[in-house]
Amino acid sequence: MKPAPFEWHAPEALAEALALKARHGEEARFLAGGQSLVPAMNFRVSQPAVLVDLNRIAGLGDIAVQEDGSLVIGAMARNAAVERHAAAAKIHPILAEALHEVAHPQIRNRGTLGGNLSHADPASEMPAVMVALGARFVLRSARGEREVAAVDFFLGPLTTALEADEMLAAIRIPALPSRSGTAWLEVTRRRGDYAIMGVAAIVTRREDGVCAAASLACCSAGPTPLAAPKAAASLVGTRLNEADIAQAADLLRSEIEPTGSVQASAAYQRHLAGVIAARALATAAGRAA
Repeated sequence: MKPAPFEWHAPEALAEALALKARHGEEARFLAGGQSLVPAMNFRVSQPAVLVDLNRIAGLGDIAVQEDGSLVIGAMARNAAVERHAAAAKIHPILAEALHEVAHPQIRNRGTLGGNLSHADPASEMPAVMVALGARFVLRSARGEREVAAVDFFLGPLTTALEADEMLAAIRIPALPSRSGTAWLEVTRRRGDYAIMGVAAIVTRREDGVCAAASLACCSAGPTPLAAPKAAASLVGTRLNEADIAQAADLLRSEIEPTGSVQASAAYQRHLAGVIAARALATAAGRAA
């Protein structure tokens, strides 16, 4: 229950942190909130030779609304800070709705959004939310900066598109069109557990109430957070009535890849996904109206 020996660095500038990662590559890990990394180190599942502590670097946890209405969240923003941020909740209420379901308050107070996304657990809420919102991730290294779409960032369980010398520096979430509604729903065995199934739903309606756009993504539905583009596309042009939503929920069941767990079989997860998706879509459609 103790970590293997490691070097600890606490840089006060981002450039210094990136230089350390460039120097040590895969042997170094960034320490953000530590809610996933520290337990893994204690069990020696993860044994980094070098820890680069990001907690002394100013500005990495900023949350800001841009002129175009998009939201930029620094990777070191605590989950609780994002959950309680008034402007973020107004622009994207699904953030607060989903973050409220993440673990427990003590963990949200310390854990960071960037750390959660970089951990890339397919059962975690926020990766699925970011896929549904069409977020883009800003990746930084000593070599420069690049952006990756959330849907392309997650490659497999605990595996991302980050190169050995890169860190997730910020999350950019585009503004939703007017008359948009969002919803997050999940089922857990008990409060704070990983979701047996979770669904993020976003719908946009025209002035006449017809669906103009939709987005769906699930957690605990496969090796990565999974989007359901066919299900979402089936809603466009409909009035989002009960039959329209039921058809989309059926399509979503066919697009996901649940593997089952000690808590639920794959068949039950697939069934649950359809039930939750229908409820989430109905809620999002109501909010869009």
